[in-house]
Amino acid sequence: MPKVYNWHLGREMDYRFAGGPAKRQFAAVFNINRCIACQTCTMACKSTWTFSPGQELMWWNNVETKPYGGYPQHWDVNILEMQEKANPGGQVWNATQKDPRTAPYGTFEGKTIFETADQINNMVTGYIPPEEDWKAPNIFEDTATNYPKQGVELPEHSGWFFYLQRLCNHCTYPACLAACPRNAIYKREEDGIVLIDEGRCRGYRKCVEACPYKKSMYRPSTRTSEKCIGCYPRVEGSDPLTNGLPMETRCMAGCIGKIRLQGLIQAGADGQWIEDRQNPLYYLVQVEKVALPLYPQFGTQPNIYYIPPRWVPRDYLRQMFGPGVDDAIAKYTNPSRELLAVLQLFRATQEIIFSYKVEPGPKTSEITVAGVKREIYNDTVIGYDSNGKEIVRVHVDEPLIERPAQVTMNTI
Repeated sequence: MPKVYNWHLGREMDYRFAGGPAKRQFAAVFNINRCIACQTCTMACKSTWTFSPGQELMWWNNVETKPYGGYPQHWDVNILEMQEKANPGGQVWNATQKDPRTAPYGTFEGKTIFETADQINNMVTGYIPPEEDWKAPNIFEDTATNYPKQGVELPEHSGWFFYLQRLCNHCTYPACLAACPRNAIYKREEDGIVLIDEGRCRGYRKCVEACPYKKSMYRPSTRTSEKCIGCYPRVEGSDPLTNGLPMETRCMAGCIGKIRLQGLIQAGADGQWIEDRQNPLYYLVQVEKVALPLYPQFGTQPNIYYIPPRWVPRDYLRQMFGPGVDDAIAKYTNPSRELLAVLQLFRATQEIIFSYKVEPGPKTSEITVAGVKREIYNDTVIGYDSNGKEIVRVHVDEPLIERPAQVTMNTI
């Protein structure tokens, strides 16, 4: 296999093709701390893309309850066990070998799903879930590790669960693409979205087997595989609502909890993000490092990032998001003035924000976080589109609107 550089791992790794770059890369950040599992994102995707015969069990977007839930069931536990079996005791990180740009989380010294495969019969280590594992997308929803009789407090709860928002990661090094014997899967150069050419697909399900996140799915009515298409008509600006400007996907735009921020990042030939300090996603991932990839040790370099939940045991989170968890939670718990402003951009507009500016505002309050006194300012954050035009302006302090007493309330 050729060697490619994976900056999530901080090292080169084996991959079937010489590279997986795009001029721009589809990416997003999810703030797990805000999610209420309303499933509005799930139904927005379902009603748009997977409502036809043969797609009944296809949920390109889903929200599952961790640690027990999963769609398909046990998708992550199964892959982790297979990797551990292939490299016993070796799936470890060296968090001391860091570089801000090329190895922000340290160096992964274990093996990826490409490196544990035999590379003769299979290009990627994986498995095809049995049919029953696809039957219950909401299994174990709201199921906690235990239910304490007394109150709990941070930093870790004794009984816990959290919601994990999932869709195709549109990886820089997609496992589905590497595994397809028909070369029916490709990564769009203009935005890095990974698609399946169903004219070439013959339904071998190698992509279903290979994807560690199990976001490539088989459709029996057509005998082909399908997956999230990143709502590419919206991302490329085909939707008339935004007059030709890039637009967030359906699942992003439908999020009522304001946990999602989606955008496009400039990428280099080596798959690394090109420095773009004022892009809000670049800031969250590369500057503040408050948002982390999901299971980076798989080696796909996923492009969906998560702000980890504050109340969950750290060992569990490190396995899921890598060794950057402690720093990410510390920064989110006690955010900088700029981070606090950028967090207001989540779901502030349907148009994709390419850059931002923070205008200083007056001091409004003082609070104490973990014994440290902090000053809060009502700064204004402004988002700009791909042409540099202002599209959104929000404040750190949300306005309080009191309904007039004379208005008759609808109690139905």
